[in-house]
Amino acid sequence: MAGAWDNLVSSILGLPGVGPKMAERIALYLLRHRDKAEQLQHSVSQALVKIRRCPLCGNHMEAEDSVESCGHCQDPRRDRTVVCVVEESGDVAALERSRAFRGRYHVLGGVLSALDGVGPDELRIESLLTRVRDQGANEVILATNPTVEGETTAAYLADLLKTAGVRVTRLAAGLPSGSAIQYADEYTLAQAVTGRREI
Repeated sequence: MAGAWDNLVSSILGLPGVGPKMAERIALYLLRHRDKAEQLQHSVSQALVKIRRCPLCGNHMEAEDSVESCGHCQDPRRDRTVVCVVEESGDVAALERSRAFRGRYHVLGGVLSALDGVGPDELRIESLLTRVRDQGANEVILATNPTVEGETTAAYLADLLKTAGVRVTRLAAGLPSGSAIQYADEYTLAQAVTGRREI
């Protein structure tokens, strides 16, 4: 039976990008700085209660009784005819920092991955097709990460969307292969959005 230390390290180790040594360092830091640990615990608890996915685009948003969708979906200045499809909410934030895209977003909630058991039904693909059809989109930008899974997902979506009669584009070169959109700098993202290509 694992003890409190092992459970703490194991929980931290489950976070993306955290290896065993980093997990131990974070655990030690939290134990040494209990006020920071309590603040983190409170922040996570509040986020779990107050943050939900936008029912339209799937991006994370503050849950308020009077608000039905996120700020991006409600913004009348955004181009409804162009939808940018991303894997996760972090990608939306990164693209917004580039200031190169002024259309609407659609967050899939992941990518197709046979190894992880993620198929089309686990992603927000059906709602994407419904949005494209019902909102009169004429272009869909596939902005999945340039990984094997991201490319597979983009190819799958491109086939579905082309039968819907919509123009399908992919982010241009500028994003290095194997990288994640949310970690790219603003200039690289701006170049990728501006120079996107049809697939």
